[in-house]
Amino acid sequence: MKSEKNIIAQMVLAVFIMFNFSLAEAKKAKVKVFTTDSPATILKKYGLEATDVSMEIKNDDDEVLNVNAKEKKIPASVSKILTSYAVLKRFPLGSKFYTRVYFDKKNLYLKGGGDPSFVSENMWFLANELTRSGIKNIPGDLVIDDTLFDKVRFDESREDKRVDRAYDSPVGAMSFNWNAVNIFTRPGEVGQKARVFIDPDTGYFELRNETKTVSGAPKKDLAVSVSNADKVITVSGEVAQGAPEKAIFKSVNEPDIWAGVNLKSFLRQRGVEIRGVTKSGKTPVAAELIATLESKNLSYILADMNKFSNNFVAEMLTKNLAAGEDKTNISLKQGMDVIRGELNALGLNANDFEVINPSGFTRKNKLSAHALNRVLLAIKNDFSTFPTFLESLPIAGVDGTLKKRMKNSPAQGWVRAKTGYLDNVVALAGYAGRRDGQVLTFSFLYNGPRDEAIVREAFDQILISSLK
Repeated sequence: MKSEKNIIAQMVLAVFIMFNFSLAEAKKAKVKVFTTDSPATILKKYGLEATDVSMEIKNDDDEVLNVNAKEKKIPASVSKILTSYAVLKRFPLGSKFYTRVYFDKKNLYLKGGGDPSFVSENMWFLANELTRSGIKNIPGDLVIDDTLFDKVRFDESREDKRVDRAYDSPVGAMSFNWNAVNIFTRPGEVGQKARVFIDPDTGYFELRNETKTVSGAPKKDLAVSVSNADKVITVSGEVAQGAPEKAIFKSVNEPDIWAGVNLKSFLRQRGVEIRGVTKSGKTPVAAELIATLESKNLSYILADMNKFSNNFVAEMLTKNLAAGEDKTNISLKQGMDVIRGELNALGLNANDFEVINPSGFTRKNKLSAHALNRVLLAIKNDFSTFPTFLESLPIAGVDGTLKKRMKNSPAQGWVRAKTGYLDNVVALAGYAGRRDGQVLTFSFLYNGPRDEAIVREAFDQILISSLK
């Protein structure tokens, strides 16, 4: 009899707990998010047609906003969220990429390991390590081995038209300074040329300075053009006296040779001479390993990609997704197959997405806000990777591509999101934290004729309204 009473008591307690849990969930679902202007009001205010957007906001599984959420749109650079997801699923935290130098008593070999973060500081590290090895003279050539990836520098999945800007830099397993050259300009004396600097200045490019320093407002805009074929950088136009330094970043078309020329220059400054030429090739098995450089942690590389929407890093990471022991000649398509596989494993299919490029630098990617939110929620629910991804995103009013957006508003510091932009495409997706402890996931995609600044302001106002 006593055991029956205990059983009944336990059942009553279980029902009570379940009732209170359900009540708590019901209360959570009924939390009113928009206490001021509704999203529909904001869209109408800014002249955005509902048919031009795919939008969704969720509070975990509870739907807060749905405007054509399952309609696929061009996502632009928020595509990098999908890339981040696959990278975090496939690479252990703390993963690094390795660049190595070999010597066979005649030639020096620089072997790329697909490091997207290999920059001047890393090159100095290698140069210093070579100096300490005691090698002072290389009688043969400097051979650049970037055979880990294929030789496709500009994948066909990108926009068709090439530009010489750094966001359209080529990809190679041995890359240096994001395969871009820096040009800095400062005013000189009035009537004289402006001061122009190439960094790194290794002699790879010839500089043609056709500028002029003027006392008043410039009548000719400053222009920088690069001829990769002729290895010439031309800077023209006028620079006002007292103007601040201006930096321009231009892409370099031959990643392997660009890296080699810079290593040769850095070694020369350390007293190590390479007598032969710089060329592409393969490292022989018998060559001796004399220096190794490991990249920074994966978390920092993801931040390089997402904070500033770096297309180069996105493609480098994607090719690395398909890398493995003894693999060479890896294509972007192989890496994209991995990304699509991870999305399929999440339960998404062709009705939800069509992606061919990991950076979003294409009009052929298609994605629904609902699918994007599914990815954001999957990341959020995986504590092993969520902090890393969250830290990689721009913070509203603080840094990255959101540095100037939502400043001095309730969203400043409380929204972390990836931005996206192409002609007639504006996107924003990520997380919005509320003071009551809830974290909303949101995906906003716009494909239409309204000016980019107007659409961005509308998106920002919807987020601000959700956090008040």
